[in-house]
Amino acid sequence: MMNLLGIVGTNSDHSTNRMLLQFIQKHFADKANIEIFEIKDLPAFNKPKDRKAPSEVQELADKIIEADGVIISTPEYNHSVPAILKSTLEWLSYTSQPLIDKPVMITGASYGKLGSSRSQAHLRQILDAPELKARIMPSSEFLLGYSLQAFDENGNLKDQSKIEELERIFNDFTHFVTITNQLVSNNHSPKNVQKFSWEDN
Repeated sequence: MMNLLGIVGTNSDHSTNRMLLQFIQKHFADKANIEIFEIKDLPAFNKPKDRKAPSEVQELADKIIEADGVIISTPEYNHSVPAILKSTLEWLSYTSQPLIDKPVMITGASYGKLGSSRSQAHLRQILDAPELKARIMPSSEFLLGYSLQAFDENGNLKDQSKIEELERIFNDFTHFVTITNQLVSNNHSPKNVQKFSWEDN
């Protein structure tokens, strides 16, 4: 079975993005093993002289490397991703760069109507940077608006049409993961990628 890592892209204690990932984990349990990772306690990025990440950041990097694919769920703060998510990605890009060639699906929940559309677009730009170079599933995004009203008391999505939309996207993502990892394996054995270095700028 496919192994995926879900990253809660916020440090909020009461997050509908966490609830969304928990629903995905439960709803697709027969299709993939999904581990959810919290970044809320990670330290703010501070460029280390030895290019080594703190142990808790390295733990995340190791889980990304081991996973077949990654799902990042982000809220929208001021038309962008939360600072904690940006900081986490800066740690990963400056140290072991585990997201290079890693299949990534982006989801997002927000209290308003648009469902984190701007932050998802921003996250795509960030993940496409040479320091990260993730393989982002194209032409697909799951937007959950009015997220405070979207779940029932058991943490399940209430809108059947949104569940069906999520099922289509998740099914596409599992195919994308399989195809991407086969492509990467054939082209880079092992990962023969020239990694971007911040020091070259």
